[in-house]
Amino acid sequence: MGFIQGYDAETLQEIVDRSGVYERLAEVRRQRSFPAQLEQVWLLKVLGEFDEALQVSEHTVRLARMSGTRKDLLHARILHASVNQVRGVHARAEAELTSCIEEADGQGWTRISALAHSHRGKTRYDAGDYDGARADFKRELFLRQELGADDEQLEQTMTFIEAAERKRSAPRGLFAS
Repeated sequence: MGFIQGYDAETLQEIVDRSGVYERLAEVRRQRSFPAQLEQVWLLKVLGEFDEALQVSEHTVRLARMSGTRKDLLHARILHASVNQVRGVHARAEAELTSCIEEADGQGWTRISALAHSHRGKTRYDAGDYDGARADFKRELFLRQELGADDEQLEQTMTFIEAAERKRSAPRGLFAS
């Protein structure tokens, strides 16, 4: 997404061009295509509109189940889980992402697996499971290297690994959850 200006070093959440995101949201709300609805979920999520993002993400999952491909369904489920993650529903998000990883790995869909590992890593990070987050980010890094990702993408994943490492190495009580 071209709206991402970086990631918060502490929360690992996207820092976005909010005015650009609002403009794009106004555009995609008029569209009915599946990709436009997936984009709408992400836009709502990064704007902090979690209730509406959840509602639209549940709709995209249903739509993908009825008329999409298995890859469409995995993308919709990953986005749905990411909305649950930012809402603090970590166990549900982690379970859904684990299921997505298993299916993507079973099908050999490396790009989808890398995406799901990234989101599960962020979910585990938010839940305070820094070992699990680090493992997911390391797996994401390996998969992205296998895919030939650019240096910027690899560096961002390394930043996530380092953040999880800092948190897991910090004395207890230093970082409040």
